[in-house]
Amino acid sequence: MVRDDLRVSIPSLFKCPISLDVMNSPVSLCTGVTYDRSSIQRWLDSGHNTCPATMQQLQTKEIVPNHTLKRLIKIWSDSVQTQSNSLTQLQVRSLVNELKLTYCEVDENLFVIVDKLTSFASESNQNSKFLSKIDGFLEFLIELFNKHLKKFYFAEKIVQLFSILLEEAEDRHKLSKSIDKREFLVSISIILQHGASDSKIAAIRSLELLAIDLDSNILSELIKILRENTKPDSLIDSCLSCLISSLINKRIRIKFVHLGAVETLGKLLSESNVSVSIIEKTMKILEMLTACKEGRKAICENEACLNAIVKNLLKVSSPATEHGVTILWSLCCLFRESKAQAGVVQSNGLTKLLLLMQSNCSHAVRQMSSDMLKMFRVNSKSCLISYETKTTHIMPF
Repeated sequence: MVRDDLRVSIPSLFKCPISLDVMNSPVSLCTGVTYDRSSIQRWLDSGHNTCPATMQQLQTKEIVPNHTLKRLIKIWSDSVQTQSNSLTQLQVRSLVNELKLTYCEVDENLFVIVDKLTSFASESNQNSKFLSKIDGFLEFLIELFNKHLKKFYFAEKIVQLFSILLEEAEDRHKLSKSIDKREFLVSISIILQHGASDSKIAAIRSLELLAIDLDSNILSELIKILRENTKPDSLIDSCLSCLISSLINKRIRIKFVHLGAVETLGKLLSESNVSVSIIEKTMKILEMLTACKEGRKAICENEACLNAIVKNLLKVSSPATEHGVTILWSLCCLFRESKAQAGVVQSNGLTKLLLLMQSNCSHAVRQMSSDMLKMFRVNSKSCLISYETKTTHIMPF
């Protein structure tokens, strides 16, 4: 379908009965008929005392603005404008070819081209899928990104476009294998250091989708973002999602721990006004870290982190509770870490485990809680009495 051949159909309600054009400032007469202000004003100024559409005698010449109709016309007009500004697939291919021919020198024209392609890709999944399928275009964007980092604003625009297209790319694994990962990670690191929040989110999402093994520089930058608790929450959330994907690799887990991640994650869990999603993902990462001895040691030696894990049991959500119980079970029962056992007792964790046993939790959570309570040989009555003397509320979930 060629957009130039489209004809815009104007709803009759939006047309002035006098001029038959779209009304700019709709106003109503006492008869209830609406006209464009300029048209009806000319009619009345000419000495007429009737409604042009009905020819009824007017009881009053007062005109009343029709704000509702004006808003509807504005919404319709914006929609038509958006459609008229949309590119055809032929125009998109032409812009891609122009970008490839002129990419060596960054000028205003290149900015305009990338902006147009980004707008096109953002309109729909179908558009971004079409653009991602253009032969070699994703690889070209990476080349462009690496080449023009000195033109930082341009580099940010490119990584945003790249992340949108990558969401719909069909063979990300093949793309990941074809690129120079070292150079790409250096470029991404610069964006994480100096970019705006939306550019950082795009860069992090690109790393996650490409499933590239994170080096120490990238891990350090991600930890820095978490440590600073940078707003918006979407940046923290994307950072945690990327880490969850990457920490499947044991080597990266160990590297992550050595960079001081556990302390940062503990502080993040202790923050007030943290979203449910952030707490769940932070707990998930800590659970993953218990799979290596370095991670277990770091958690056990960080009293604040242990306290934060216990604190968020029964408080946030079922997934957060399940991750938290799994962490404590791994440390206390599976690996018999004495520091973790002491930490659970000191932070009043036994009472929370007992309350979990009485709540509507999953079978797995109930079983792990039971294992820990048996290990500690908890007396349920004395535990609850102790808990009641320390707090003023017991509200599981």
